[in-house]
Amino acid sequence: MEGRCAVETWADFGFSGTPRTSKVRFGFGSELFLCHGSDEVYVFSRPTRERKLKAVLQFAGPVSDLVESHDGQLLYVSCRAGVYCVRLQLLLSRSPADESSGPAELHISSECLVVAEVGVLSLLLVGSVLLTLSNRDSAWVLTLYSAPKQASSSICEVLSSFSLPLLSGVAHNDTEGKTGETRRPVLICVRSGDTAPPHSSSTTTTTTSDISLTDGCLCLDPLLFKLLFGIDSALAKSPVVLCGLPDGCLCFLPLRLPGSRLRVLHSLEQPVVYVGVSVVEETGPSRHHHAQGLVAVGELGRVVLMKTDKGAPEGEGNVACFVERCVPGPVMCGCMDKSSFYYSTGSDLLVLDLSDGSSRRGGQEGHGETSSKADAALLHSPTSLNVCRVVALAEPTRHNSAGSQLLGLSDRGQLQMITVPVWREDATLSKLPSIQVGRSVKDLLSAIGDVCERASMLKTAIKCKNQTLRHLNQVLNISFLLKTGSNTEGHPPIQEKTIRCHATASWSRLLQKDSLNLTCVLDNSSPYVLERGWTLRLSVFPLSSSPDAGGESSSTQFSFPFHSLHPGERLEVSLPLAAAGSASFPRTVSCSLVFSLPSLLGEEAASRPALQSSCISLPLNTLTVDWLHALQLNSPTATLVNKSTCQWDSVTADPIQAFLSSPQIRCREGAGGESAPKPEREQYSACVRVSSELLRDTLVLKSSGLDPLGPPHSVCLSLVEWLFSEGLGGVKSGHHGDKLALSNPVVQARGPNGHTVKLTAKEVTVGEESLGKEECLSTVELQVESSSIAAVCGLHHAVLRRVQTLLQRAPERAAATKRLQSLGLRQALQRAEHLLQQIQQSRISGAFGVGVSTGQMTRSLLSCYLELRKNPLLII
Repeated sequence: MEGRCAVETWADFGFSGTPRTSKVRFGFGSELFLCHGSDEVYVFSRPTRERKLKAVLQFAGPVSDLVESHDGQLLYVSCRAGVYCVRLQLLLSRSPADESSGPAELHISSECLVVAEVGVLSLLLVGSVLLTLSNRDSAWVLTLYSAPKQASSSICEVLSSFSLPLLSGVAHNDTEGKTGETRRPVLICVRSGDTAPPHSSSTTTTTTSDISLTDGCLCLDPLLFKLLFGIDSALAKSPVVLCGLPDGCLCFLPLRLPGSRLRVLHSLEQPVVYVGVSVVEETGPSRHHHAQGLVAVGELGRVVLMKTDKGAPEGEGNVACFVERCVPGPVMCGCMDKSSFYYSTGSDLLVLDLSDGSSRRGGQEGHGETSSKADAALLHSPTSLNVCRVVALAEPTRHNSAGSQLLGLSDRGQLQMITVPVWREDATLSKLPSIQVGRSVKDLLSAIGDVCERASMLKTAIKCKNQTLRHLNQVLNISFLLKTGSNTEGHPPIQEKTIRCHATASWSRLLQKDSLNLTCVLDNSSPYVLERGWTLRLSVFPLSSSPDAGGESSSTQFSFPFHSLHPGERLEVSLPLAAAGSASFPRTVSCSLVFSLPSLLGEEAASRPALQSSCISLPLNTLTVDWLHALQLNSPTATLVNKSTCQWDSVTADPIQAFLSSPQIRCREGAGGESAPKPEREQYSACVRVSSELLRDTLVLKSSGLDPLGPPHSVCLSLVEWLFSEGLGGVKSGHHGDKLALSNPVVQARGPNGHTVKLTAKEVTVGEESLGKEECLSTVELQVESSSIAAVCGLHHAVLRRVQTLLQRAPERAAATKRLQSLGLRQALQRAEHLLQQIQQSRISGAFGVGVSTGQMTRSLLSCYLELRKNPLLII
């Protein structure tokens, strides 16, 4: 091949085209029709002097195929609703003033609908017969209609219909299969070369268009026609329709043969992209142009050449020869120019020579060597033309001394004229004219620019993929790290997770309203970086539902996305936990890390709606905030004057409420007198008894400045300090500045519900005189008192939780007070039996209504509950 390809851009439409939906087709006049899968068809004028967009036809749905009538007056367009017929004379009747204003935009109405068939994929016009091919109910349906004589006529009449089952398991191009678009089937018509004279041609060279008849059929060698489609079709001089289907089948249908049906000629086992004729030669004294071969090309690069194998003279023993080979793919589009097949892979435009070499050498060989020549025709390697991004090709328009000219459409919507130089074996290394040298350099630089642009895009894509894979690797490592540290089958983890949360509960005041806030810290002690896409999610819900909530446990979720958290760094967030007056404690805070999968793909995630809500949730740990965390400690000085200032605090806390309630106070004072005594609220209490020896072994020896042999109150102080400083459940209370309040075994505080609570730690001796001093045991009794039973229950539960952790780290040794333990168990059993009798009596009396009201039964059950709290078991 002499020289290089010259690429000239005719127009830039700006749309994005794909090989499955784009199509470029020459009209019989000077018009050029383009479609790219949208609802628009572009009519482009291609005279030599002025090339411009003439009109834009807008249809009701995406356009799948188009074909022009033989006289150039009508245009048939298939879309979602069916087939439309448009009269092209309307496009040519515009005045020069209208043309200067820009292309006409014509909306094609439903009046032009001539075939009401849904899902038409391909069209073919053979004489006065319009053929449509569609896919319905897992079958290919080929329907024949009578073509209308003019536009906006009545609906076309159905002549006949044929169907073929759809095959499965066909190999596809994975790159294009992701779009979900259906490839357009290929429809062509061929007839025997001895049935009608070919289209007149005055040029000495021929192309594929030279063997096209006025009825839209391609002229095939009579002998090959008879061998492929049968002697009946040859004798009936019937045109044959060839269908190249996306399931790999190459089918044919004789149109004028009675009783004909759609039959399979060959299977490529991959979607058929192109079907055409090749090796055009002049035969006979009339110099008619007949195609000597039939070509079918698959999407993955399989090429099938069908020729006549003349095994003996005078046609004896002639058979059809099928020769197959594979070329580099994928094949997106293609066209045939005499014996050269041009096809595009998206990244390059290549040409495959299908000639057997006899025409170039000028010699004639024997008939017995036809099969070997057909094999040799497919042994040529494709030649690169260094033109990329072509997604649609039209048939060559001219083949002269300057070379073949192809019209292509790029994936960016550029209409390009590609001039391919002539193949010359006797080309020498003679010096080229300066104009051709400049053009060759320009083409070479353009090709280099295209290659550099593609290389840059591929480099960027590879870099993005590598970053995505590295990010995904980090996510998998973190997921494995957190999963291996999780609880298995109810057993606690062996060691703490390297990524975990801890928190501090503290009270704050804003706009004269107190609220309990939780400051949560995410600590990354792992060797991995928490990059973009991670979110810290905290779910807060009460351990038990309150009666006001109707028995339902309501939870609140807080999400805190962050960009990156390197090893050793911490993320600190704050969230409101409860307002003043709330009694729904303890509260559980479930911590988890959530990773959003769309953050891995970036902009590609927008094209995948299924991934928009996809995420990975990894649990970290659970925090518990109880009543001890929520207490507000009072200093000893504030405790002394608490009674004289409590009324003033209540007035200053809410002056409006105090003002509204002042008339009620005066009315009560006037009615009852100033000396009327105020009823004192009932106090509730619960206590916990812990062995002093246990506290000395676990608390006193670990406290700085305290002597285990010192005064007895040191054990009580150690217990009080430990209760308020222990970070149980990963949560610490914000009492760091209240050392003065914790310097006394009696602690005054205010609960989250606003009630005053009192915690008293004192050392008592448990045992009986008959047992002797050796059987007596020194214990520390912690008593909780408050006028709120909710506060007493909540604090009692919080103290017991902390004592449980104390017992887990206590040293193991044999107990020396067996009689004391048995005595304590005996007394507890006697109290339990007595309380059980009271509870049963209250339930029986309440069920039968025997002299017991609801209030009396409630008080009886409450007294039983308080009795259980006042006489606890001894924890040793």
